[in-house]
Amino acid sequence: MDAMKDRADKSQPSLEGHFLIAMPGMEDERFARSVVYICAHSPKGAMGFIINKAQEISFGALLTQLGIVADEDEIRLPAKGREVSVCMGGPVERGRGFVLHSDDYDSESTVAVTDRVSLTPTLDILKAISAGIGPTSAMMALGYAGWGEGQLEAEIAANGWLTCEADFGVMFAPELDGKYSRALALLGVDPAFLNSEAGHA
Repeated sequence: MDAMKDRADKSQPSLEGHFLIAMPGMEDERFARSVVYICAHSPKGAMGFIINKAQEISFGALLTQLGIVADEDEIRLPAKGREVSVCMGGPVERGRGFVLHSDDYDSESTVAVTDRVSLTPTLDILKAISAGIGPTSAMMALGYAGWGEGQLEAEIAANGWLTCEADFGVMFAPELDGKYSRALALLGVDPAFLNSEAGHA
């Protein structure tokens, strides 16, 4: 990710800290009706996480599976821990976990994405959340979405995605199903109108 953050070429505006919102005509089913939070974007490519598609496993069950908490401790997770969503972050490295979170948690492996949102890919943050000393807001993603040089720009130019500055409330909302409509609303777009107009200039 740090390599992606190389912004030697300033002519290309960066989408770091922005949402990608899939258009109805998105051909890749893995990204249909998805909202992606972009963490890194440079001339070399882009990386982000789908934030509105749930995994079948709960955060508590995942902590148990990883051995961070025992089965009987899962129900005793702090309230904030029980609210953490586990998302299908993308098709790349789907067995690898990443935590997007508010900036009130920091560790050696934490990377600041914006002045409000950070990314931590280690187990330490999961242990902190389970102990009630983690960030105020957090969500977990298994896997990520990646684009090579020029690929994301080409998809946007082909009307595959809408883009807008990310909204903190939408990003960390516990209700995943409503994020697509809420993200579109940031642009003043009604999903029903967008569907009916898809494919028309």
